[in-house]
Order: sequence, then structure tokens, then C-alpha cells
Amino acid sequence: MAPKGTVKPYPQFNATEDANALRAAMKGLGTDEDAILTLLTARANDQRQKITAQYKSLFGKDLVDDLKSELGGKFERVIIGLMVPPVLYDVQELRHALKGAGTDEKVLIEILASRTSSQIKEVIAAYKQEYDADLEEAVAGDTGGHFQRMLVVLLQASRQKGVDESCIQQDAQDLFAAGEQKWGTDEEKFITILGNRSAEHLRRVFDEYMKISGYEIEESIEKETSGSTKDLFLAVVKCARSVPAYFAESLYNAMKGGGTDDNTLIRIMVSRSEVDMLDIRDNFRRLFATSLYSMIKGDTSGDYRKALLLLSGGDDA
Repeated sequence: MAPKGTVKPYPQFNATEDANALRAAMKGLGTDEDAILTLLTARANDQRQKITAQYKSLFGKDLVDDLKSELGGKFERVIIGLMVPPVLYDVQELRHALKGAGTDEKVLIEILASRTSSQIKEVIAAYKQEYDADLEEAVAGDTGGHFQRMLVVLLQASRQKGVDESCIQQDAQDLFAAGEQKWGTDEEKFITILGNRSAEHLRRVFDEYMKISGYEIEESIEKETSGSTKDLFLAVVKCARSVPAYFAESLYNAMKGGGTDDNTLIRIMVSRSEVDMLDIRDNFRRLFATSLYSMIKGDTSGDYRKALLLLSGGDDA
């Protein structure tokens, strides 16, 4: 399938021209932020890597360091995020989530619930290469209980392929027996099934579960579990149903109400811009009766807003 991102490779790409344009935007007094954000949001990630290499060849300077010294705040975080290769971006976000003061469980949940098995394997290898550390050990050392065990299962990246017709009924029955039918919840069954079955298999199991129990699986998880374990189970279920819908909901939650969860907003807009942002936009419109574009516009300001609006790819009024 063709990528459903809003950011696509620039057809008339010329790394030398782009490197010169970025140097001109940062040279002398003042910085031309518009030139920087317009150029970099219109290049695919691998093109940005070529610009970085060419910039160093031409000027003997590191482009990312120059951008950091010229830009600031949330706008800087968007632009620097765009300059990082996608797998490394995930790795850096996970490292930051684990190494900061306290664990940012939201980041662990979002990345490990939404990435494919092959992506998780790439992330594990890149984490090792970047930090000479084992991601599973880092996660296990910073978390506990059923939350930890579910994350460890996801890090095995061993989801089965396809649908196993012979297991659908049994899986649904096992989930029902482990939750609704039981005094207390047998989280282990949830962990095994949600962590190892394919998305298409799980969708069939959820349909069957609804027939048996009269509840959507999400309703049962809300009732039967709590805290980070509940959030992780729900994220896995939502991603099995639709990854773009999961991200649409995450973006909405990041912006609704009083404050803005800028970390989540930046992370999703940067990491999904080349992957499925068009699908996220469609789902956003369908679920929340407003467009992603208009919500970003109302919730942000300045160059930060301009950059995010360009990454959103336009309005769905």
C-alpha cells in the first residue's frame, strides 16, 4: 500500500540547493524561521538526511547543531524531531521516557502498542547501538506488575501472522472468563492474547467477545483493570482495531480542555507525518466532528503552529 502520509519526497530535490537555503536562513542577524519550516516540512526524512550530509560537506558545520542554536522552544523540538531518522526518533523518545525524573508511561504505551513487530525489532537494535543498553532490561527495570509484563510481551515482537480460525472462539471465551465472569481479573490471559495475536485475529476475537458478553472489550477493560495496565490494554485494543483512529484520539486528547500536551502533539505529528497522517485526519474528522487542522490552529501559536499545520497537510473543513 502507498504511504498515506502528508509529507512526501520532494520531486525536484537538490540537497546542495536546500543546504544553501538553510545556511542563508540562519546566517547573519536574525533567523528566517519561515524559510526553515517551509523547506523542512516539504522534504521526506531521507531527503533531510542528505541535506544534513551536504550541509557538513559545504560548510563544515553540523546542521542540527546550527538549527538548535538558532531556534527555540516547541518549534525547535518539532524541527529537530523532523531531522532524526524515524527509528532513532522512537529510540530517543523511549530513552527520554525511561531516563527522565520518573517514567513517562504514556510514551512507552504509545510507541510499543502502535508499532509493528518488525518496527519494534528495529527499535530494540537501534536502542542497543545508540546507548549500548538493552531496551527490555531498561523497561523492566523502570516498570512493575502486569504493566511491566505486558510491555515485555510486546517487546518480544512475536505476534502471530494472520487469523487462526480454530482459536477465535476460545480466545474470546478465555478473555470473558478472565474478566467479566471472574471475581477479580486474570490479567495474564489478557496479556497473552492481546500481546501475541495479530491485529486481524484480535478484531475477530473482539467481535466474538461482544457476542458472548454483550460488552465491547474496551468496556470490560475499563471496568476490570486500572492505572497504566488499563491504559496499555486499551491502547493495544485500539491499535488492533485501527492505528490511525488510535492516533486521532491521542491527538484529540492532547489538545482538548484547558492545557495542551505538547509532548504528545509533537511526537505524533513528527512520527506519523510520513506514515498515515491522512488516515489520522480522516479518523479525526469522523470521530470528533472537527478537523485536526482547526484544532491545532486553535490550540497553538507562532512558528510552532505553522510547522504543525504544514505537517497536518491541510484542513478537512
